Amino acid sequence: MLLTRIKGPRDLDRLSQEELVQLSAEIRSFLVDAVSKTGGHLGPNLGVVELTIALHRVFESPKDRILFDTGHQAYVHKLLTGRQDFGGLRTKGGLSGYPSRAESEHDVIENSHASTVLGWADGLAKANEVLGRADHHVAAVIGDGALTGGMAWEALNNIAAAKDRPLVIVVNDNERSYGPTIGGLANHLATLRTTDGYERFLARGKEILERTPVVGKPLFETLHGAKKGLKDFIAPQGMFEDLGLKYIGPIDGHDIEALESALQRAKRFSGPVIVHCLTQKGRGYTPALEHEADRFHAVGVIHPDTGLPVKTAAASWTSVFADEMVKIGHERPDVVGITAAMLHPVGLNKFAEAFPERIYDVGIAEQHGATSAAGLATGGVHPVFAVYATFLNRAFDQVLMDVALHKCGVTFVLDRAGVTGDDGASHNGMWDMSILQVVPGLRLAAPRDAEQLRAQLREAVEVKDAPTVVRFSKGVVGPAVPAVGRIGGMDVLRAPAPEVTRPDVLIVSVGALAPMCLEVADLLDKQGISSTVVDPRWVKPVDEALAPLAEQHRVVVTVEDNGRAGGVGSAVSQALRDAGVDVPLRDFGIPQRFLDHALRKEILAEIGLTAPNIARQVTGLVAKLDGRLDSEPAAAVD
Repeated sequence: MLLTRIKGPRDLDRLSQEELVQLSAEIRSFLVDAVSKTGGHLGPNLGVVELTIALHRVFESPKDRILFDTGHQAYVHKLLTGRQDFGGLRTKGGLSGYPSRAESEHDVIENSHASTVLGWADGLAKANEVLGRADHHVAAVIGDGALTGGMAWEALNNIAAAKDRPLVIVVNDNERSYGPTIGGLANHLATLRTTDGYERFLARGKEILERTPVVGKPLFETLHGAKKGLKDFIAPQGMFEDLGLKYIGPIDGHDIEALESALQRAKRFSGPVIVHCLTQKGRGYTPALEHEADRFHAVGVIHPDTGLPVKTAAASWTSVFADEMVKIGHERPDVVGITAAMLHPVGLNKFAEAFPERIYDVGIAEQHGATSAAGLATGGVHPVFAVYATFLNRAFDQVLMDVALHKCGVTFVLDRAGVTGDDGASHNGMWDMSILQVVPGLRLAAPRDAEQLRAQLREAVEVKDAPTVVRFSKGVVGPAVPAVGRIGGMDVLRAPAPEVTRPDVLIVSVGALAPMCLEVADLLDKQGISSTVVDPRWVKPVDEALAPLAEQHRVVVTVEDNGRAGGVGSAVSQALRDAGVDVPLRDFGIPQRFLDHALRKEILAEIGLTAPNIARQVTGLVAKLDGRLDSEPAAAVD
């Protein structure tokens, strides 16, 4: 096999065009076989095989910097840079599903949030200029989906300002992000794809421009002062050239020879150049091509021949939300949905099918989505913006200054909250309950099971004068955790025995960690330590009944699937201080560090967020209060 002979990018130089075609086929076969066993981003990588080969033949990595926006399409790059052991892909100790500096000197950007690559490229090109590295080049690969993000256009505005600073921008145009790319830019790129020459555009130009939504041509005229004329009827690439960017394309993204020729021309140019490549997501794998929703953007373990899942998935948190949103939609005609290019991953596809006139896909533009939601709320409807927890970080200013400041009734639904595991540091939703604590008036719910998710989503959309947030975990929803009582707005999940006058420990359980907290209580009980377990349901603001309840216990323990700094534990501690309740508090959560990719349960064990570890530490704390710690060790808890 040719692939086994590729130990680094320069090994590609010795291959003929015929051998490169053979190598492309081998890579696709390898990816289908490997990713079907582990899960991962299959469709995007099948679409960039020839493009990645061409990039590494034209540019000299790592001297030249080859950058990938988002990074989920970097599997081929890994194969060509000496990493062909995919057996442990996205598992502990195995290859990351994204570029990783720890793995290779060829990897530059680890952050897998979209639309950032052009900012990186701008900075790296400036560094080359400052340090006089004229023989160093920067090539940034960005998808048409990522170009819907505002950061990309902020970077383009700066890149275009330096007409003599070399930088190659490769637009990987497959008409998709997760699903089909939407918006004015998508329409423009579609026009570029179908350009056949002067006569055709002269006849159709006026019609095309008249059909372009307001977000298209007029937006760029306003932002960049572009004065478009007849040349836009002839060559739609004028949009890029009016920004000061030379344009090459469209190029067949599966023709290595054509790609190399275009990239060589771009490399020789002394300023910024866009190379527009047309690729096919899922290319070469029929099950992916036939999967209209996302062309196998990301898959679990599948049968390689059929593309069907090996295991039937149980009900997920996302599916529970999806079904309840449809029910709410039927009852509330004022409820609308918003997604940032992730209709299916966040579960709004069912709502979109039922109410196509009440769903808005803003593209990879979380900031715009949040502010647009404020406008929708001000206009009299109630928007539900569903987004991965890690991606809401990008819209913090808009949540604070547009939604909260104006007391807008917007509900943010945060999918994949807490430790997500195999996608690595950038996808763990461990920041939301910390950063949202500082937002005045915002109310934040953390449901513990499916029933509570349904109930708290309904409670959230009833709020008209403040932002609400409902956050839940990735994956399968756990069993129902019934309440045995209610104190204030909090559910009591476990009460101490009636004869206990002052229980030892109050355990404040946050969200899906309720079963773990009940296990902690069982382990403590075996040590003769009494406890109460409560679920606040709404963790922001802190329930007024919590401080009086805490005063009735000797120790307070908070357990959350969020960073410890500024999280629920910190908020509870402050609430107790404000109420003058002087009770020792121990907060358990995620340490403030970037967590390597691994299974969720492996990460929780590594950071000590397990029932035995928590029970062991609480046992030691109670022993210290009893004065037993110095005289005898605390009993082991298994």
